[in-house]
Amino acid sequence: MAQERTGVATAQGNPLTLVGPELKVGDKAPDFKVNKNLIEQVSLADYAGKVKLISVVPSLDHTGVCDAQTRRFEEEAAKLGDNVVVITISVDLPFAQSRWSAAEGIDNVIILSDYKDRNFGQSYGVLIKEIQLLMRSVFVIDANNIIQYVEYVGEMTEHPNYENAVAAVKKIV
Repeated sequence: MAQERTGVATAQGNPLTLVGPELKVGDKAPDFKVNKNLIEQVSLADYAGKVKLISVVPSLDHTGVCDAQTRRFEEEAAKLGDNVVVITISVDLPFAQSRWSAAEGIDNVIILSDYKDRNFGQSYGVLIKEIQLLMRSVFVIDANNIIQYVEYVGEMTEHPNYENAVAAVKKIV
């Protein structure tokens, strides 16, 4: 049975249970498998040699905060250079993600889905047991797959600290 953490996250003040480990700066980033589309999967290895900013959202087109978070990292991605990949992961179905990305003009952020087996959510400790969505969070992983920045946002409806996440990327590029 996967590790469960309670009391570390809320949704509108209601306690949530997160499934998986609490990752920390200095940890080796766990591998994961998520979907680019309904069939094709990618893993951490697909971004080898790059600095990775992974933005995790509960659902792209159902909350204003998820939308704003992805748009903000879209703006930042254009400025971070070719050695950085910015990824947003949610459990939305890939065709919903694709439709949302096209409608919103998202070109610099790679949008991936953890809908199939919640592999990313469980590996990174962001799977919300009660609702099977991912908890808002940000991970910055260096080119050697060592975690350099982690933010588990405590309240699902709040924004992450964009400035700190971008500063962590700039520090290692």
